[in-house]
Amino acid sequence: MRDKLITLFGGGGFVGRYVAQELLATGARVRIAQRDPRRAFFLKPLGGLGQTQFVAADVTRPDTIARAIDGSDGVVNLVGTFTDYERIQVDGARLVAQAAAAAGAGRFVHISAIGADAESPSRYGRTKAQGEAAVRDALSGATIVRPSVVFGREDQFINRFAGLIASPLPVVPVLKPDARFQPVHVVDVARAVVAALTDPLAHGGQTYELGGPDVMTMLDLHHWIAQATGRDKTFAPLPDAVGSAIASMGFLPGAPITRDQWLMLQRDNVVADGAQGFDRLGIIPTPLGAVAPGWMVLYRRQGRFGHNRAPA
Repeated sequence: MRDKLITLFGGGGFVGRYVAQELLATGARVRIAQRDPRRAFFLKPLGGLGQTQFVAADVTRPDTIARAIDGSDGVVNLVGTFTDYERIQVDGARLVAQAAAAAGAGRFVHISAIGADAESPSRYGRTKAQGEAAVRDALSGATIVRPSVVFGREDQFINRFAGLIASPLPVVPVLKPDARFQPVHVVDVARAVVAALTDPLAHGGQTYELGGPDVMTMLDLHHWIAQATGRDKTFAPLPDAVGSAIASMGFLPGAPITRDQWLMLQRDNVVADGAQGFDRLGIIPTPLGAVAPGWMVLYRRQGRFGHNRAPA
């Protein structure tokens, strides 16, 4: 990958910053493309002089996409949304793939998600599937990566529940307590992307589902976080009827979950039987317990000096 130019759409986001870091370590040149590239300037010190570029681009505007891709050896589309589904996850994915094909970029990775399904009850799941199909139509050699819930220091999943558990609430409600996840470390996802870019002959045209070594229910995850942060909490699993009613109010400010997110929880977020994943990419996935305690200290009562009850 040394000296290859890889354009990352959404490269300053949660997953994108780790993909950029892994690429920079290989000697690749990285071009960060996003609507406000100034928000990704923090990545510049991670590379050598001239190794990192920044360009303003919007996945809904073909002219900006073409400028961002010009001269690239590879492209990664990391852009996703929980609001403007069709415009970003379908039309945007199509435009990026079409531009990459027109520019002759020989390496293309599209980040989707486990749960992408044209028959999904949620718009998020349906548009993820439609986005995959649009990418395949434009660029049959694209690699599609479907991670489960991604965790890392800056995530909006583990940290969200940790903040709730660290709050003064004496009892913490748990929505959809039996929903299953396979949390995957953001660094492992980034390494999977780089592996696919490195060998497009082996990985082009493939779909990889990425899950960590642990399958956990929503209730299991809450208990794990409580242990990792030294919190004694009572958890109240909510019946589906109550969860559905709360989700129906998701349009209100401060609502804990939207209706579409509730529909997503109706299906397990785990790697499908027989699906290709980390094994094919030569990556051993990282357990949640191996890295998350490093930042869970933020949620202990006395921070790093608080009592640590290591989770089982």
